[in-house]
Amino acid sequence: MALISAKNISKDYAVGDVVVQALQNVTFDIAPASFVAFIGPSGSGKSTILNLIGCLDKPSAGTLTVADTDVAALDRKESAAFRGRHLGFIFQDFNLIPVLTVYENIEYPLIMVQNVPEAERRERICRVLEAVDMADQADKYPQQISGGQKQRVAVARALVTNPALVLADEPTANLDSQTAYAVINLMKRMRDERQTTFIFSTHDQKIVGEVEVLYRLVDGRLDNGPETNEKPKGGPAHA
Repeated sequence: MALISAKNISKDYAVGDVVVQALQNVTFDIAPASFVAFIGPSGSGKSTILNLIGCLDKPSAGTLTVADTDVAALDRKESAAFRGRHLGFIFQDFNLIPVLTVYENIEYPLIMVQNVPEAERRERICRVLEAVDMADQADKYPQQISGGQKQRVAVARALVTNPALVLADEPTANLDSQTAYAVINLMKRMRDERQTTFIFSTHDQKIVGEVEVLYRLVDGRLDNGPETNEKPKGGPAHA
């Protein structure tokens, strides 16, 4: 069964008196535990797809089901609750809160979104800190760690809520090649261990070369069907 099923989804935006079609009749299915990227030039619609899957926007037409839920039918409060239960997010600019420590940044969604009791919060945070090799940095602030370490914290924050799906918008764009591959390897390992689906919106050829399924968007339409990279599931990225 598909984790995500999109059937003929379209998205229109009004810009003054002009209607812009960001997506046009897009159809795809994504299975659980997938490692998938949407690619295309700026304005092709890839970020729009992530916004729709992430319940940050709604399609103008078509149907979109995520984790057995018709997300287009959710109101604002229901969308927020759905994101808290099922989704994690990783951003290009890390989006860490500068006045919070590494530990507190990871703890934030457990308090603000899921209201997890303190003992369970501590257990979950320590587990993901170990998983991303950041346990020794828990008391540092974002300005005291490197860009690669910040993205490791962002991965930990996305995973600490135990989501079925992580949406990553250009997560390696601000990283050098060696660090980017290290982060990609980390996300692959987390997918294998936790069976979490990762979906990327990206221009980065490093991610393009490492995902298992690739969708190309041109002018809001899918360019043919999904492409499959011929590499073993969970295989190592380049060092």
